[in-house]
Amino acid sequence: MDIEMRKVGQWFSCAAVLIVMLLSACGREEQAQVGTAYKIYYVNNDETRIIDQQYVTETTDTEELFEELTGQLQKKSEKMEYQSPLAEEFSILGHGLDSGLLTVDFDDKYKELWGTREILIRAAIVRTLVQIPGVERITFTVAGEPLVDGNGVAVGIMTADTFIENAGNEINAYEKVDLRLYFANEAGNLLVEENQRNVVYSSNIAMEKLVVEKLIEGPKAEGSYPTINPATKIVSVTVKDGMCYVNFDEAFLSQPYNVASDVTIYSITNSLVELPNVNKVQISVNGETNISYRENMSLNNVFERNLDILSTK
Repeated sequence: MDIEMRKVGQWFSCAAVLIVMLLSACGREEQAQVGTAYKIYYVNNDETRIIDQQYVTETTDTEELFEELTGQLQKKSEKMEYQSPLAEEFSILGHGLDSGLLTVDFDDKYKELWGTREILIRAAIVRTLVQIPGVERITFTVAGEPLVDGNGVAVGIMTADTFIENAGNEINAYEKVDLRLYFANEAGNLLVEENQRNVVYSSNIAMEKLVVEKLIEGPKAEGSYPTINPATKIVSVTVKDGMCYVNFDEAFLSQPYNVASDVTIYSITNSLVELPNVNKVQISVNGETNISYRENMSLNNVFERNLDILSTK
């Protein structure tokens, strides 16, 4: 009888322990659900993409939430599974929120970041902070000056969608940009402006080359017509001291469209001069400038913006 009673007692003890464990687990689960879940983004160790970790907080005040999330971006992984974007040598000098636009100002050390690494760090910070209620867009400044990329072009306003992952999900070095390009009108004697929005491009390509590639690719809008032979290949595009040097292969000299020669030249020039680091354009064919384009446009000339050739319609 004593043995049976001991067995019953042991059974009740085990059951009681099990109930306590279940209640404790439920309590932890309920506690884990308290607050709002955010994704904190980090850079993977291969520096090919960003990854996210869930973080739950009860903080709702915008200012306090900014400090809390940036604090999480500074924390290093205990197991070294990823890199924390704000655990670098640069620091945040200040920030401000105005009409949905969050401006984050970094010190000069931020300029030491470059290439894919800079883009991944920027993507991780933006995708984390844009989750803050009231934050719709983000812009970076460095010591009070707008952030520029490796080509000297202002990065501008960013959202989570600014950073595009490729099909293999291996790298986030893809961005969106708005381009102002110039193509021919229907008569081929004047230029028309075409704004191409949200153009996705690899950050490894210079913005000047992207502009020329899009001109060769041709217009997207009605009423705009191509100006450059689509068979044209780009030999090189470089910028020095505000001069953009564009070098085409010989296909550039062949014009399959009914477009005036000056329309083609200023289609290239006016489009490139829209970039803040370009003031003038020098065009060559296989490195040669001592030739004429369609017999009446000498490539020895340096071309500047021409507004007189724009259509007013």
